[in-house]
Amino acid sequence: MNFNSSRGLSRRRCMQSAGLALLAPFLPAGGIAGATGSVKNTSAADWGRDAIASVMASSGTVAVSVALWSGGQVVWQEAFGWANREDGIPANVQTRFNTGSVSKMLAALSAMILQDRGLLKLDMPVVRYLPEFRMLSDRLELRNQPGPRTLTTDSLWDPSIFSDGYKRITVRHLLSHSSGLPGTDVHNIFAFGPHTDYAANVEAALADTHLKHEPGELSVYCNDGFTMIERLVLALSGQSFPEFVRVNILEPLGMTNSGYTLAPFAEGSFAHPYYQDKRLPQEFVSAYATGGLVSTPTDMLRLGRMFLGGGILDGQRIVSAAGVAEMGSDQTGILRINLTPEFQVGLGWDNANQIALRSVGQKAWEKNGFTVFFSNEFYVLPESDIVLMLSGSSTNYDVARLAEEIVMRALLDRQVLRALPPKVSLVAPPSVDSPSPDPAIVGIYGNYNGPIDAALIDGRLNLRRWQDGAWTPMHEGLSLRSDGWWWGDTGDGNSFTFEVQRGMRYLVQRAPNSTGYVRVSFPLGQQLPPLKAALSAAWKARIGTTWEIADEAADSVALSRGRYLVKLGVLPDLPGYMLWDDAQLMRPVDDTRARMTVKVPINDGRDLAELVFQTVDGAEQLVRHGSVFRQVATVAGNTDVSKSLETEGFD
Repeated sequence: MNFNSSRGLSRRRCMQSAGLALLAPFLPAGGIAGATGSVKNTSAADWGRDAIASVMASSGTVAVSVALWSGGQVVWQEAFGWANREDGIPANVQTRFNTGSVSKMLAALSAMILQDRGLLKLDMPVVRYLPEFRMLSDRLELRNQPGPRTLTTDSLWDPSIFSDGYKRITVRHLLSHSSGLPGTDVHNIFAFGPHTDYAANVEAALADTHLKHEPGELSVYCNDGFTMIERLVLALSGQSFPEFVRVNILEPLGMTNSGYTLAPFAEGSFAHPYYQDKRLPQEFVSAYATGGLVSTPTDMLRLGRMFLGGGILDGQRIVSAAGVAEMGSDQTGILRINLTPEFQVGLGWDNANQIALRSVGQKAWEKNGFTVFFSNEFYVLPESDIVLMLSGSSTNYDVARLAEEIVMRALLDRQVLRALPPKVSLVAPPSVDSPSPDPAIVGIYGNYNGPIDAALIDGRLNLRRWQDGAWTPMHEGLSLRSDGWWWGDTGDGNSFTFEVQRGMRYLVQRAPNSTGYVRVSFPLGQQLPPLKAALSAAWKARIGTTWEIADEAADSVALSRGRYLVKLGVLPDLPGYMLWDDAQLMRPVDDTRARMTVKVPINDGRDLAELVFQTVDGAEQLVRHGSVFRQVATVAGNTDVSKSLETEGFD
């Protein structure tokens, strides 16, 4: 999901810190090395070619490919740079890129095909189709706890504590990020070789965890939900997910250069990832339904044209028109926590009515997709006959901005738009004289990416984030303005507010989107109270300990930069919690388990998990959503990469 460029890209930079301008020697005047394809004389293509050249030079991106359909024809398809720079193999329009979360479109499409065949209903519980699917029950946990069984304020994140909520997860919940599953199982998710057992392992890991929120309570980006679609497809069709997609979608659509990384691809047929200006082997993505599709923008135009045709391409029906319409319909209307109604999540689509295009009267379905090394944007404008796919072999540039600008210019070329929309103002509105700010907003706000401290000093709001064991300033000296939001004087367009829903207080940020055409808002964190119960001796003994992943495959991307280390600590300002990896505040429920604590919609509540301690062969080990860690002595000079893998995810 896209918000703004500076915020979105910083979360996703896992292993893409290659130096700037690495491609500059390969960009001669008048063209881009390796550029192949066809270009019509349009402002979208002219602007796009210049913009792609610029971002490749400044970001070190080695390969980019683009395809644009508009007004009944392909108006632009072109590849830039190198599939394999060292061997002199240029990228072309048949070069395959890892599409990341754009893959979710095929998961949602598979579900709709199964519904068309009468094998599945969107609003039927998943356990109807997967009777062996299990998660932990809060009822069972309480039954086994000693002492009085009463609810306290410490249960505010667990309102349905006496229910087996996982039994109410529907297929619609899985496809709209509202299931309540933890987020992303990172175990062997990115590797340099195939791992075909990922989906089965995710289902097994879920059996030892609780929901982080009730199904349908809120929508927060969740890769686990789409991985469970793999299990549904297998159970209902008898085919593996990659095989079902090949037979029922890719082959009928003629997407001949698309598939999944079940085995190494032929050299020269795919874009290599690069890290620190070094070519790496092919990136394999184990989570097929959530992020494993490998394709070309040219192939993706065929998928997009099928959506434009209401499920039909070249006379062949793939899915019902009703299925296409359902995928592109807003799924957020019945959510019980919805702090940002401007985001209209579809089934598979990040946005069923993309915000910037909506501002100029255009309906657009949009999906972005990232892996560790690749970035993508996919647009379908069902009422304006436009499809765009843009892929690149790094995440060091703002692919969302490029794609949105190209689509806007495609609308200009067709005179659907007369002019580009104006940029939003970055100037703060006037300050207001008002009573003293509500002191209740002061406190610690938890999320998946680092707690945030909100403090009032002389009537001004200061925000700090906990990073690397210390508070780091985020935005300081904010004052309340006439629009009801807190603004600074920096002219960056950022503003903040606080909102209470269902008894929970949230910190919400608003900022210009990546192109600056519209403002978007997104919750940054949920306020957490100090816990009354002090940490037990067992948890106190774990403070400051370092843990190393013990079961990751040798070819995992997570191990490619060295040891995979994380720390357990505490946040001095918030008693009673454990702090995982300087990022997530965990609530111990006994000496062996710590629970998730926040319900933050959209993105900042994603990729949470429980911590479970076990004793194996006399030694304590830690299990976190499918990954096993063992305690080690602190090792100087090693970088923790677990957080970056989780936050990279598949947006």
